Amino acid sequence: MNKRVTVIGSLFFLFANQSYAVEGQLHGLVEISAHDRSEQKSWTAGGWGMSRFGTQSKVLNISRGVLEGRVDLSSAWSGHAVAQYVPDQNDKLGFTEAYVNYQPLSKRYQFRSRIGAFYPRMSLENPSLGWSSPYTYQYSAINAWIGEEVRTFGAEFEIKRPARRFRSKYDISFLGALYKGNDPAGTLVAWRGFTPHDRQSVINERVQFAPLYALMAPQLAHQGQYVEPFSEVDGRFGYYLGTHIGYLKKHTLRLYWYDNNGDPSVLNRNTQQYAWDTKFWSLAWRSKLSKQTQVIMQAMVGNTAMGARRGVDNDFNSWFVMLSHTWQNYRVSGRLEQSKVIDKDFWEFDPNNSDTQAVTFNIRKQLSKQWQLGVEWQYLDTRAEFRPPVGRDAQQQETLYRATAKYQF
Repeated sequence: MNKRVTVIGSLFFLFANQSYAVEGQLHGLVEISAHDRSEQKSWTAGGWGMSRFGTQSKVLNISRGVLEGRVDLSSAWSGHAVAQYVPDQNDKLGFTEAYVNYQPLSKRYQFRSRIGAFYPRMSLENPSLGWSSPYTYQYSAINAWIGEEVRTFGAEFEIKRPARRFRSKYDISFLGALYKGNDPAGTLVAWRGFTPHDRQSVINERVQFAPLYALMAPQLAHQGQYVEPFSEVDGRFGYYLGTHIGYLKKHTLRLYWYDNNGDPSVLNRNTQQYAWDTKFWSLAWRSKLSKQTQVIMQAMVGNTAMGARRGVDNDFNSWFVMLSHTWQNYRVSGRLEQSKVIDKDFWEFDPNNSDTQAVTFNIRKQLSKQWQLGVEWQYLDTRAEFRPPVGRDAQQQETLYRATAKYQF
């Protein structure tokens, strides 16, 4: 059993036994999708396709299932957990988040802390149940990568100055966290590149990628053909700092600095995972142009490295702009994005340069409180220098059509 989840469960049990009246909520969703498939085997199955659904995928499947629970343990303490079913590659079922939340009542400044496993709140694209998006089925490459390789296993603290309590136009929050267990984050950036999709890794999952020529070299002989993104390798603590600023509930900004403080020379030979030294800035912005229309933007810039003498050393950047409009029971959203990985190391046998460009268009209709139908089109154009060494074209285009029925309770 997952040790981290066992610890969180023990905390739930401890606080529940100290409370005389425990109340809770349980919500969930199921998405059933029909889609055309890429002509290549997807990276989720260890292939070279960059979209989630490849030759190995079924045309009709349950693309996602979520259960999200909250238990109110007292006026200040609550427990939260999110379990997800992911059909690819081997029908994964597990937790994506599990933590206790402490938020005491206050008259002026608000204090909040979270302890356990959870997402850092960098994204303005993924505010819905189970860290999903109300705009598109497939997330931007930035937030797809956060869903794959970035998770906090530790404690986060937040102090907030609410606008209404200070007769101000601005809500302002400052956040900080200490964590462990996110050492391999950066592996997919270097050896697969950025790609938009909606697959979230569950805690303690192993994620495959295509068989690279570089991993046959003696320098990388001990690295597995996969990543275990939430494993601890070097024993160090990582941290992040952030600020949230809101103006009249119309404009929102989130700025984060993330540093997993990895020692790139450390290797766990049992798991075949290195600690990657990964750090980045993330800036997200949402502006409500009217009651029906909003624009969301996010940019990320950083660096990731692994191996003795930083044999793999890459800068990376990614950005997207999305416009979303609602009328009656419809929502239409469009997103344009680009991501790059820039190889700056001296290992010529391991080229990591990649460039991803994507356009996504989504329209959905709310049929009832529980049911929603939608269709999505995505065009994906990627160039990756690690493909030619295995006899594949560096340039690759993929188009994905997807129809999804969602039931939520």
